[in-house]
Amino acid sequence: MSTESEPPKVQEEVDSSSQSISKKAAKKEAAKKAKEERRKEAEAAASAASALSIEEEGPLANNYGDVPLQELQSVNDPQTGKWSEAVNGREWTVVGALNGSLKDQEVLIRGRVHTTRPVGNKLAFVVVRERVSTVQCLATVKPDSVSKEMVRFVRSLSNESIVDVIGVVSVPDVEIKGATQQVEVQIKKLYCVSRAAKTPITIEDASRSEAEIEKASKEGVQLPRVNQDTRLNNRVIDIRTLANQGIFRIQSQVGNIFRQFLLSENFVEIHTPKLIAGSSEGGSAVFRLDYKGQSACLAQSPQLHKQMSICGDFGRVFETGPVFRAEDSYTHRHLCEFTGLDVEMEIKKHYSEVMDIVDRLFVTIFDGLNNVCKKELEAVAKQYPFEPLKYKPKTLRLTFEEGVQMLKDAGVEIDPLGDLNTESERKLGQLVLEK
Repeated sequence: MSTESEPPKVQEEVDSSSQSISKKAAKKEAAKKAKEERRKEAEAAASAASALSIEEEGPLANNYGDVPLQELQSVNDPQTGKWSEAVNGREWTVVGALNGSLKDQEVLIRGRVHTTRPVGNKLAFVVVRERVSTVQCLATVKPDSVSKEMVRFVRSLSNESIVDVIGVVSVPDVEIKGATQQVEVQIKKLYCVSRAAKTPITIEDASRSEAEIEKASKEGVQLPRVNQDTRLNNRVIDIRTLANQGIFRIQSQVGNIFRQFLLSENFVEIHTPKLIAGSSEGGSAVFRLDYKGQSACLAQSPQLHKQMSICGDFGRVFETGPVFRAEDSYTHRHLCEFTGLDVEMEIKKHYSEVMDIVDRLFVTIFDGLNNVCKKELEAVAKQYPFEPLKYKPKTLRLTFEEGVQMLKDAGVEIDPLGDLNTESERKLGQLVLEK
C-alpha cells in the first residue's frame, strides 16, 4: 500500500516545484521588464535634456530657460543673468489674486507646474498651481516674445517643477474648467527655478475623489487609487493636493478665530505641561514613559491645570495644545493624539453663562470660515464631498427632557436617565435639522 501511494506524492512534489519555478520565472521576467522600462525612461529624459541643451540664439532666447543655482543666489544683482534681469524690480502676484480686474495687465507669478498640454508645435498650455489656486497659462508663438523653441521648452516641463511666469492677464469668453482662476495668462517669459524629478504619485491621482473613481469604473475605465499607506510614505507630495492644502488652512483659521474670540472675551491663554507625573483624568489610558528613572506620562488633558488657574484667580483661561489618549480606537472619534481647544471659566450665577460663550464662539468660527476660507472649503468638498454647515445666529437650546421626548416621538427607544449614545445624538441632530 505504501508503494502505491508514493507516485502521487512524487507527482505532487514535481507539480509544487514546477509552480515555484514558474512563479520565480514570472517575477524575474517582471523585474526585467521594469528595469527595461526604467532604462527607456532614463534614455528619453537624457534625450530631452540633450535636445533642450541646444540653446536658441537671438533676443528671444532670454525669455525662457532653467535658472542656474548661482543666479538664484545672486538675486540682488540684476546683471547676473536673463532671469534676474526679467524679475528685477517686479513684485510677485499671488495666483489666487488673479481675476478679471487685472485684465491686460502684466504680472509675475511663481508656482508649481500642475499640468502641461501641448497643442501642436506653436501652442502649449501649462497650469500653474500656488497653494489652493491654479491658473491656466498659454504659450503661443509670437514674433516679438515667444519662439518655437520656447514652446518646446514649456512642453518639456515636468509636473511639480517650480516656475516663474511673466505674462499678460486675459479673460476668455468660456469657463475654464481646469483651473480655479477664471483668467488666462498669456506667457511672455517663463523660467524654471527648480525642475522636479518624476514623483512616486501624481497630484492628479492623489486629488481624485472616490466618487470619481467609482464613476469611471462603471464606465469601464480603471483610474489609479492612491491608498493611505502610499500617501503617508509620500507625505510631502500628498499635502500639496488642493484638498490637503485647504484642510490645513481651515485648521489654521479655526485656531486663529478661537484665540481671537476668547481674548476679546477677557480670557487668558495658558500653556500647561504635557509631560506629567501621573494621569490627569484618572484611569489607565495614558502613555507611560521613563523620565530619568521615574515614572511619567503624557497629559490626557489640561483639565487639572485649568482648574488650578481658575482657583488662582485667572477667571477665564483657554489653551490650544496636544492631548494624548492611549485608548483603543473603535470609532472615528477615538484618536491617540489630537489638538485640543480647551476652555475653562468661572461662573457668576448660572451655567448658561458658559453656554452663552460657547454659542457665540461656534457661530463666530463658522462665520469666519465661510468668509475667509471659501476657496479652501470648495477644494476640500471637491475631493471629500460634504453638506454645507447649517446653523442659526442664535443656537437652538433644548433641555435634556425635550431631546429625549423628540427621540421617543421618532420611535427611538432610549433610557430617560441615561446618556445619549452616538446614534441617538446623530438622530437628534437630524430631527432638529428637519424641524
